[in-house]
Amino acid sequence: MDAGARPFPIWLFPLAVLAVAAALMMTDAGGVASRFAASEFDAFQQFRPRSYEDTVAKSGYAVRVLNADAASMARFGPWPWPRSVLARLCNEMAAAGAAIVVLDMPLDESDPASPARAGALLPDDPAMTSARQFLALQSSPDDALAAAMRKTRTVIGYELGERSDPGPQPQHEPAGDKPTATDSIPDFESADGAETGFARASADIGALNVRQGEGSATHGLPLLFRLKGRVVPSLDGAVLRLIAGSPNLTIMTGPGEMLTLRARPQIVGVSAGAYSVPLAPDGSLQIYFSGPQARRMVSAAALDTGTVAPGTLAKAVVYFGPPRMRLRTPDGPASIGEVRAEGLENILLGTALKSAAALSAQLLFLAVTGGALVFLFGWHRPVWAVGFALLAIGCAVGFSWFLFAGSHTLIASANVSLALLAAATSGLMAQGFDLSRRRARITESFGGMLSFSAAHDIARAPAVLSNNGESRVVTSLACGVRRAPELAQAFGEDSASFLRLLNAAMAPLVDDALSHGAMIGRFDGASFVAHWNAPLDEPRHAIQACEAAGRMTLALAAVNERLTQERRHDGTAFEPIEIGIGLSTARASAGTFHLRGRANYCVIGGGTILAEHIRLISDQYGPAVIASEDTRDAASRAYAFLEVDFIALGPRDEPVKLYALLGNPLVRASPKFRALATFHEHIFQTLRMRQWSKTRELIEQCRKLSGASQKIYDLHLARIAWFEANPPGPDWDGAFRAVLK
Repeated sequence: MDAGARPFPIWLFPLAVLAVAAALMMTDAGGVASRFAASEFDAFQQFRPRSYEDTVAKSGYAVRVLNADAASMARFGPWPWPRSVLARLCNEMAAAGAAIVVLDMPLDESDPASPARAGALLPDDPAMTSARQFLALQSSPDDALAAAMRKTRTVIGYELGERSDPGPQPQHEPAGDKPTATDSIPDFESADGAETGFARASADIGALNVRQGEGSATHGLPLLFRLKGRVVPSLDGAVLRLIAGSPNLTIMTGPGEMLTLRARPQIVGVSAGAYSVPLAPDGSLQIYFSGPQARRMVSAAALDTGTVAPGTLAKAVVYFGPPRMRLRTPDGPASIGEVRAEGLENILLGTALKSAAALSAQLLFLAVTGGALVFLFGWHRPVWAVGFALLAIGCAVGFSWFLFAGSHTLIASANVSLALLAAATSGLMAQGFDLSRRRARITESFGGMLSFSAAHDIARAPAVLSNNGESRVVTSLACGVRRAPELAQAFGEDSASFLRLLNAAMAPLVDDALSHGAMIGRFDGASFVAHWNAPLDEPRHAIQACEAAGRMTLALAAVNERLTQERRHDGTAFEPIEIGIGLSTARASAGTFHLRGRANYCVIGGGTILAEHIRLISDQYGPAVIASEDTRDAASRAYAFLEVDFIALGPRDEPVKLYALLGNPLVRASPKFRALATFHEHIFQTLRMRQWSKTRELIEQCRKLSGASQKIYDLHLARIAWFEANPPGPDWDGAFRAVLK
């Protein structure tokens, strides 16, 4: 039963989130999936960067970067440096034993400071002819740089662009141009080639372009580009084939992802000589970064002044490029030369990261775990669902980390993890919305009969409001203002003041019952009935009812004190309000009934009626809280009860024992209570044995004990007098039956 609310398909929300996530992973729309995967791999590298190792022992080549640091800027001036400076540095690198020099800069124009260009700028005047001729005969810095480049193997570059003019074609192309596998490599329309003199002096040439990775960070270097559809090497690809002694790069392909929109063979790597390098499908080398390393950097100023340690550049591949071109890496900003050097170190050491084609596996994992997640939400187990999602995320991240740390293989878990987390979150949000919706319906249907926490618990398990009815043991509490009709008459026609008084008295009592987990079954302004263990299970229902009753007596005392102070100020006479409370525990029928679209949960049974009868006669015992024997038995471990009567409430009713609720276990353990309880036990024993005189003696002794209620003893003395005048029959069971006549 759902109190009028239709079932809410919570499972649809995580299912929809999972479907969207799978579509984003398959299409990589907007590069979202790629960015998340790249961020995950960045985090892995930050947590465990590559251990730096000099490459010369394994490959025969060291890797260095000629650094244009502050000292170099002070020596040679601001960048760009004149070609004469570049020529000098190239000569010095060759003299220091460099094996390969990589000039990471465009050389597509002649030196603007060359004598020939300076002569061309002179005025077209016969007086300047001799000057132009003199300048034309001077040696060119470009020629000096080209000559320096020939002293060692030098790799230079050209820039690819999108101009419509054809531009110069590269001198070398890699073998294995496979259109079905290379169409994911970036394609360009033009190339700004190097000057002819530099191109002839170089050992190889490649594209200078560097692509920023997803999320504006650089994760690798392209080894391959396309120029008008034809595959060409990058600057780093040219360096690779020069080191390998191979004229071409052989492209290696593998099967593509079957679940992508472009399921076709894709690039998995390139080979050159003894080197086999794993690549991403776009032809880029995925770098495992070690971060900044001082051993990798050589100051240009130190090289020029001869203060570089001997052997630093021996057998080295030296990168030399613009100092201000910096890229973001997982380890922070780095110069383009450092990034290229890291890439070459990965190639020479075999530490490059491998991009596994694992989208199908990711989608299968997402389908299995997502299906289980949807099932758990459909089964209304949100806590289990969230726990399962977190466990699945932990397994995915752990497996991804295991592959990265163990074999340098990249299989992203970020997209699957985020999809599961988003699905679990959406399920929880839908669950919360559904709970709020059902709680609102329950609150609307049942008014103030339930506390907020009880309405929340019922909303979580609406089946407890059974339409078919059920039998359960219920503790009922009947509470009401004693002598309410007489109190109403005392206010005369000032009914507004009477209602304010009743509200001031009853509101905190109802709140006490609700705060202890009760359901209010009836309320008429001057009295109400509350139930425990219906509709929600409450194993301690009798104890909870006793706790609520005790709180009610304290709350009423506070109300009386406040009202007394108010009446003292306005001079109005005020008699303190008294309440009677009856408690009964018995089996009852409980269920939900509907009338005109409004639900009403009812508890019907003899225990409810008995609690109301006990409340009505509680005034004659003095104490406010009187309980039946069943309630006493159920709560005796937590409260002290004193037997006060054995009475038949109706002419044909079975007699019941009644007990006054006196306090907690500390009261029960006190000597005064034990003495009082012993006297009361003897009183009812002698009463059943018709020993009227002895009963009177015991009553008189009880009157002298602390905590005794004089009204109880007056009642029983009056009954003894009635029994003496009306002797009970021989089958008398000791109960008094004439009290309701």
